[in-house]
Amino acid sequence: MTSYDVAVIGSGPGGYVAAIRCAQLGMKTAIIEKYPTLGGTCLNVGCIPSKAMLDSSHHYDDAVSHFEAHGIEIPGEIKVNLQKMVARKQAVVDQTTKGIQFLMDKNKIDVFEGVGSFKDATHIEVLKKDGKKETIEAKNSIIATGSKPSSLPFIDIDKERVITSTEALELKEVPKHMLIIGGGVIGLELGQVYKRLGAEVTVIEFMDRIIPTMDASLSKELMKVLKKQKVKFHLSHKVTAVERKEKEVTVKAQDSKGQEVVFKGDYCLVSVGRRPYTDGLNAQAAGVVLDKAGRVTVNEHLQTNVKNIYAIGDVVRGAMLAHKAEEEGTMVAEILAGQKPHIDYNLIPGVVYTWPEVAAVGKTEEQLKEAGVAYKVGQFPMRALGRSRASMDTDGFVKILADEKTDEVLGIHMIGARCADLIAEAVTAMEFRASAEDIARMSHAHPTYAEAVKEAALAATENRSIHV
Repeated sequence: MTSYDVAVIGSGPGGYVAAIRCAQLGMKTAIIEKYPTLGGTCLNVGCIPSKAMLDSSHHYDDAVSHFEAHGIEIPGEIKVNLQKMVARKQAVVDQTTKGIQFLMDKNKIDVFEGVGSFKDATHIEVLKKDGKKETIEAKNSIIATGSKPSSLPFIDIDKERVITSTEALELKEVPKHMLIIGGGVIGLELGQVYKRLGAEVTVIEFMDRIIPTMDASLSKELMKVLKKQKVKFHLSHKVTAVERKEKEVTVKAQDSKGQEVVFKGDYCLVSVGRRPYTDGLNAQAAGVVLDKAGRVTVNEHLQTNVKNIYAIGDVVRGAMLAHKAEEEGTMVAEILAGQKPHIDYNLIPGVVYTWPEVAAVGKTEEQLKEAGVAYKVGQFPMRALGRSRASMDTDGFVKILADEKTDEVLGIHMIGARCADLIAEAVTAMEFRASAEDIARMSHAHPTYAEAVKEAALAATENRSIHV
C-alpha cells in the first residue's frame, strides 16, 4: 500500500490547485478523479466550454449584427455550423485538461482514476472502471468533490429534451424555442448562446429578478439589455410541472397572482442551481459530518470534524465559484505546511459572462441598507466612454459604494464590456482598503473601459465625475 502526505479527492480547480500547492510545499501528494480527464466540472462541462460557446456565438452575432456598421461587408448568407462550433469547444476543453495532466506530471503528483471513498480516516479506496480496487494511505485528505446540477423533485431530466447545462453544451441542433427554468448565471449565459444562434429563448424565474444574489441595479440593467436582444422573461413564476411529449416540452407555472401559465418549447434547460456532490465518498466511514444540505461541515480553517480531513470548494459552504475553490485549495495546503494563510470571502468576485459582462465584489446596496451602514454611491455609464463608443459596447455602468464617513470602498458593481477583467482592479483596491478618492486619483489609460472605474470613483468623491 502506497502512503501519501496528502490525498486529494476530486480534480476540479480546487482539487488540482490544492494538489499542486501541496507538492510545491514538499508533500508527497496523490489526486483521485472518477473521470478519465482531470479538471472537474469547470474545465470539462462548465466554465471553460461555456465560455468557448459564448465566444463563438458572440463572433457570429457580431458578424450578423455589427460588421456592416464597422464597414465590413460579407457577401452571401452568414451561417452557423453548430457541429463545428461544438467541436472547437471540445478542442479547447481537451487542450486545457491535458494541461492539468502535464501539471500533475511536472509536480510529481500521482493520479488515480476511479471513485475515491473513505475506508477510515487515513485510508481511501479507489474503485476503478474495470471493477478493480486499490487502497492508499493518506496522512491528510482534502475533499474536493465539487457539485452537480440541481433539479426540482417533479422534473424528469431525460438529457435529450429536458436538459442540464452539461447537455446544453452538446446539442446537435439550435433549438427553435428554449425554455430556461432559472434566471441565474448558468441559465442566462447559455440562453444568450442559443439566442444569438437563432433560438427563441424564454426564461422562467421564481424570484422577482434575475441574478438575484447580485446588486439589484445589475439585475435591472442586464434584463433591460437582454430584453433588447429579444430574450423573454417571466419573473415571480413558480414552476409546477415539466412534461415532454416527443419533441415538445411543456412547462407549467404559477404567476405571482396564482394563475397557471403554460409555456411550450422544443428544449427545456433546467438551471436552478447546483448541489454539493458527495456520492460514493463514504464520508461516514471516516467520521466526517455533512450538514442538512449535504455539504461537508468545516471550520474557519476548512477542517472537518476529523482533524486530518479538510474540504474545499463547492462541497462546503459559500459561493460555488472555481476561483473560490482555488483559493481554498491553496489555503489548506499552506495550513498543512504550518503556514497561516487567510481568505477574505467578501473579496471573492462574482461574474456573469453574458455580453455585456456583469461583475461585482464586496457588499451590495441591499446588504448595506439591511446592515444600516451609511454609504454613498458613485455611478458612471459606459456610453460616456470614448472606448465604448468606438467599439459599439455602450450598455452598462460602473457603480462604487463607499463608506459615507471614511470613504473606504465597500462594494463595486459593474456591467459592460470586459467587466470580467475589470473587476480585478476593484478587488485589488478593496484588498488594500482603498478609498473612492484613492481610485479617483489613480491614472487610468485613455481610451479604455477601465476609465469607467475612475469616473465612478470620482462620482462617489463629492460628485466630481468629469465626463458625464
